[in-house]
Amino acid sequence: MSAPERIPPRSVTTADLLAHGELTVRGRIREASNAALFCTVAYEGQEASCVYKPVAGERPLWDFPDGTLAGREVAAYEVSEATGWQLVPPTVLRDGPYGEGMCQLWIDVVPDAGLLALVDDEEPGPGWKAIGLAEVGEGRTALLVHADDERLRRLAVLDAVINNADRKGGHLLPAGGGRLYGIDHGVTFNVDDKLRTLLWGWAGEPLTDEAVRVLGTLKETLADGGALAGRLAGLITPAEIDATRARVDALLASGRHPEPGGEWPAIPWPPV
Repeated sequence: MSAPERIPPRSVTTADLLAHGELTVRGRIREASNAALFCTVAYEGQEASCVYKPVAGERPLWDFPDGTLAGREVAAYEVSEATGWQLVPPTVLRDGPYGEGMCQLWIDVVPDAGLLALVDDEEPGPGWKAIGLAEVGEGRTALLVHADDERLRRLAVLDAVINNADRKGGHLLPAGGGRLYGIDHGVTFNVDDKLRTLLWGWAGEPLTDEAVRVLGTLKETLADGGALAGRLAGLITPAEIDATRARVDALLASGRHPEPGGEWPAIPWPPV
């Protein structure tokens, strides 16, 4: 009689770990405006650090009355994955010690990445894009600039698609291997234009060929019956999905990065 076939152990993906692992709260992230807990998650011998934001700890927002911050965080991850750029850390919606919430992989940041700077010149130097003037104390102002970096440019396109109302410098996480992630996407997907970002350096400039291809893919997968539309259902409202489709269509029609609209503050406060 032959020995039974050995079935190799199933590899644990990051999504498995975040969605099914045991969450252990290690502390609170005090800088966050809503409840954000630093945790470890363990599953089938694998362990990682993560951020858990329970819906129960969210403060109501008058201009985002529908859905939850957690749902929009996961929706932003799903759109990021559909672009193929992987600009948002792996993020799931799951139950936890304080009820349903968002669980996101913790990213160790590489210091001194050189993404933002203040300069005394009136124009940005080579390799930099102007954001605007900033007060630096004692009646002085300086020019706030961001790097002319393809990773930031991709993130600017993603923010335009998801209508990010809060892209601050502290939400940019440079990681090992040259990776760059964006976090804190709770105020996104509004049906009204609320784009507020530090990444205005390409405003009005033509989109890259890569961005146009990615937007074309998003248009297809956001259509009724498309894979991304299905994943977004239940995370954001049907009206917000329609508004996302409209933003993708508008970007493709213009072929350019959006410019500040003037009806909403263009730069979040504080900017960093």
